[in-house]
Amino acid sequence: MLLFVGLGNPGRQYAKNRHNIGFMAIEAIARRHGFATARSRYQGLVSEGNIGGEKVLLLEPQTYMNESGRSVGEAARFHKIPVGDIVVFHDELDLAPAKCRVKVGGGVAGHNGLRSITAHVGNDYKRVRMGIGHPGDKSLVHGYVLNDFAKSEEGWVEALCDALADNAALLVKGDDNGLQNRLHLAMEAKGFGAVKRVGEKE
Repeated sequence: MLLFVGLGNPGRQYAKNRHNIGFMAIEAIARRHGFATARSRYQGLVSEGNIGGEKVLLLEPQTYMNESGRSVGEAARFHKIPVGDIVVFHDELDLAPAKCRVKVGGGVAGHNGLRSITAHVGNDYKRVRMGIGHPGDKSLVHGYVLNDFAKSEEGWVEALCDALADNAALLVKGDDNGLQNRLHLAMEAKGFGAVKRVGEKE
């Protein structure tokens, strides 16, 4: 069994925040692959299903971002899922909007959700880093991630989440390079190959 974790904050007021793109990805995967309705367990919302012939548990921690590891740790321990079979979908300030990179381990780059998960299960989980761009000044980061995506961004957000859902079987197989190539082609095909940050000059 694999554990796919989307990061975000619970509650309607946060639902469309940039910080919640991990939740958006998990929900797209659940829809595309016909997962059961999510239920409350492990301090999160959980649903089970199959992707590419493998059993996958989808988890949206409901602990608020900086305590995400409590929920992830509880689910992983209960199902005896090793850290190498955990995949975390999260917003990434250091990637341009609409870009997506996959890596195992590494630093947490100031991301409180990753820091909490690392504290609870270790560092060697897979990260699906979903680029949201950087506001340009460190002092603006907090407000930027907790603001909703702009109307002009909604198209690429939906396209990226859909592309991840379409190609989730590659993640299950461990074909990270294949996934990144497919995502790149899918975003290019939809005209989101060179998305600018909000307010960025051409």
